[in-house]
Amino acid sequence: MAEKKDKHFIKKPSYPGGQEAFKKFISTNLKYPKEAKKNKIEGTVIVKYTIDYKGKVTDAKIIKSLGHGCDEEALRVIKLLEFEVPKEPRKLRVLFHKEAKLYFKIPKLTKPSTQQIQYTIKTKTKTPDQETKPSSGYSYTIMW
Repeated sequence: MAEKKDKHFIKKPSYPGGQEAFKKFISTNLKYPKEAKKNKIEGTVIVKYTIDYKGKVTDAKIIKSLGHGCDEEALRVIKLLEFEVPKEPRKLRVLFHKEAKLYFKIPKLTKPSTQQIQYTIKTKTKTPDQETKPSSGYSYTIMW
């Protein structure tokens, strides 16, 4: 049986875990800039970046700017990315160029966390006739 030839001369790098993992990485690492939040800036930043033969992002530049700190934050996150590059039998050192759209939308205020601990401290006081009575105590609620 004949061995099937690969139809791609050069194999492209891929993000470990695929597109969903890529989106999750961006959303967990992207911090909304204070200046953009203060000025209520929302929109999309498009970044063009270069991936070297080791899978590292070596160069990144803004194609579509939003300003107010969003561009710098987009560049910071893109430079954190690491890709899987298939081993090339040809020993080629190829640079790959990609684009990414990073969306900046002001996060909605969320309700306080539902995780909480509630406890009550009650003390007992002694009356002059040495009878023990429960008195009013303290009640605390700790939320995080």
